[in-house]
Amino acid sequence: MKPAAIHAFFTTLRDANPQPQTELEYTSVFELLAAVLLSAQATDVGVNKATRRLFVVANTPQKILALGLDGLESYIKTIGLFRSKARHLLETCRILVELHGGEVPRTREALEALPGVGRKTANVVLNVAFGQPTMAVDTHIFRVSNRTGLAPGKTTLAVEQQLMKRVPPEFAVDSHHWLILHGRYVCLARKPQCHRCAVSAWCDFKPKTLA
Repeated sequence: MKPAAIHAFFTTLRDANPQPQTELEYTSVFELLAAVLLSAQATDVGVNKATRRLFVVANTPQKILALGLDGLESYIKTIGLFRSKARHLLETCRILVELHGGEVPRTREALEALPGVGRKTANVVLNVAFGQPTMAVDTHIFRVSNRTGLAPGKTTLAVEQQLMKRVPPEFAVDSHHWLILHGRYVCLARKPQCHRCAVSAWCDFKPKTLA
């Protein structure tokens, strides 16, 4: 995909959705961090169902710690890998309280030092909470970037690096939301919905499914 096509690609996505948002539900930076940590290999819908119950009673690191492992697990047991996620979240809360005054840090280094927080999770928090132009490459962004020719790469890191180079600055902050939503609802894994794709004109996917 050539630079002119990339600009048109994102202009079209922006025009259709000027203020894209994450589909995870949260009301604070800590709730966002917790929700993203819990969302690994799980759907946003499933995470939201659990956190609606959890955040009513425990929406700070201190309150999560007060629940203890068994208490936390009882709220998130419907989420895949809930036992390991509960341990990671509790340990993350302990570190936030002991090292960061109960606040979520604003640096990649500090975020990635938290248990259960990898590069993708850190990118989401840095972008959504703090407005940094990061690229949280999940399966949807990886697929869309490769399929369309926007930012081909064999690994998520390679795709992220390509996106950081190729996405025009004016679209950088919101671009990962547009790509996630496009992959989730239009550029599907098994059969992309090319017949209703607003950006198909700039897509390099040759076997477009127009029917």
